[in-house]
Parts: sequence; C-alpha cells; structure tokens
Amino acid sequence: MSDQSAQPNQSAQPNQPTQPVKPPVTDDDPLLTAPTTPVTNETIRTQLAHRTIRAFTDEPVAEDIMDTLIDVARRSPTSSFYQQMTIIRVTNEDTRNALARNAGQPYIGGTKGELVIFVADLHRNAVIRERAGQPTDPASTINAYQQAGRDTLIAAQNYVIAAESLRLGAVYLGSIGAKPQETIDLLGLPAHTYPVVGVLVGHPAQEPQFKPRLPRELTVGVDAYPDLDSDQARAALDDYDALVTRYYDMRNLNSRVDSFSNQIISKYGTSPSETAPTMQVMNDQGLVQR
Repeated sequence: MSDQSAQPNQSAQPNQPTQPVKPPVTDDDPLLTAPTTPVTNETIRTQLAHRTIRAFTDEPVAEDIMDTLIDVARRSPTSSFYQQMTIIRVTNEDTRNALARNAGQPYIGGTKGELVIFVADLHRNAVIRERAGQPTDPASTINAYQQAGRDTLIAAQNYVIAAESLRLGAVYLGSIGAKPQETIDLLGLPAHTYPVVGVLVGHPAQEPQFKPRLPRELTVGVDAYPDLDSDQARAALDDYDALVTRYYDMRNLNSRVDSFSNQIISKYGTSPSETAPTMQVMNDQGLVQR
C-alpha cells in the first residue's frame, strides 16, 4: 500500500496563512521587559521602552509640558532649512470627535490626552514666493513633498520621544489618513498642505506588553540589501512569527492571536488609511503634480 495517504493534502492552497506553534510563556519572556543594548543611557532606555498607549487617565497634560513638547518638535532637523512642517493642536472636543469618527478610532475623541496633527506644509513657502512675485510651482513637485514629509515625521518622532522621556504615553495616528479630505476640511488646511500623522499623548492608563520588531537578519544590511532567501533570514522570520503570535496571545487588550506573516498575507493594503484616495486628495491640494 502506498503511504501517500499519510502525507499532507498537497492540493491545499499554499498561500493560506498558517499558524506557527506558540512557545510557552515564561517569567523572563522578552515581551514583558524592554529590550536592552550593549551601550545605554537614559535616552536610549526611553526609546527602547516605547509602547503604543491608547488609553489615558483624566489627568491633563500640563501646559508647560505641551509648550515644551511643541518646542522640541519645532527644533527638529529640517531638509534644506525649508522648515516645511506645521503642528496643529486640537483642543475643540467636537473636532476631536469628528476626527475620531473619520479615523474609526474612538479613543481619539473626548478630552483625555492631548491631540496634535503634524502637517506637511509647503503652503507657507509658496506664500513667501508668491509675495515676492515668484512662481509657486516648486511646491507642487514630488521632491518638495518628500522633503516636507521627512521634516514632518522627524518632528513627530522627536515630539513622542520627549513625551515618553517625561513618562507620558503616546500613540501615532496614521488613521487620520482614512478620510484625508475630511481631515483637511476639519482643520482648515490650505493648498499645498497635507495631514501626515496625528499624535495623542497623555498619562497612561494601561501597561501593554512590548511589541517585538523584525530581527536584524531581515532589516539590516551591510553594504547591500539583506538576503531574504538565506537560511538564516528564513529561520529568523519563522522565529519572529512565533514571537509575534505569543505577543498577541499574551496581550491583555483583546484575544487576537496572529503572526506577522499572516497579517501581511491577509490584510496588507486593506485598511481604510491604505485604501483612501490619497493621491487624488494630494493633487487637489496642489501637491505631487510632477
């Protein structure tokens, strides 16, 4: 008798997500403590201890702290010294609630924490050129938007690092891109601007686990792109999938259990912010036209 019947069903769809075996949870599980590095100081420890915080207490963030965070963001590096970034602090509760509905993230609304939106801003420099009788065409190029986008994201990162160094929690809100035109209208953004990311900071009301990151074998190359087909890289991805599965298994916010690869296979490119008419809205804003 052939032993073929004992083999796995070869007709099964090969690209269907598979669930890796979950290693047991131990007291010294790396998901329970912040990562460490060979060299450290208070800044590095703060950066490595980053966790996304979506629940905040009623305690307000003091005004002197908000002024400090905004000034830190304003002092961030800027491409060609063009400073193509603007910060909008959202204090109106109705506006916050509307942004929350558009983003599909209820915790954005209400009054807990402080919400700011980081805007790629080519409008200000276009106005300066227009006042001087110069054409504003440079503000419509993809190169100009890339410069502004870099300025904006660097400022947002510095803002979050400063907040976390003061023991505040933070969450980045890429979800504001789910309905970009509505966000633009709510914030009264002029031509040549685009809302890149929101950040909500406040006093944490939760203690989530430390979400693991892809291993070095997959994300760091020396002199060239890393070889994803190497045995070492494939093994590293398998190990990482198991670790991510354990993270979701331990997560106290919900019962979702999933691996990184399964998420990429099943949901990549499907969220509202990933399917939004971004290019059309950018073009309507006078951006990325050539």
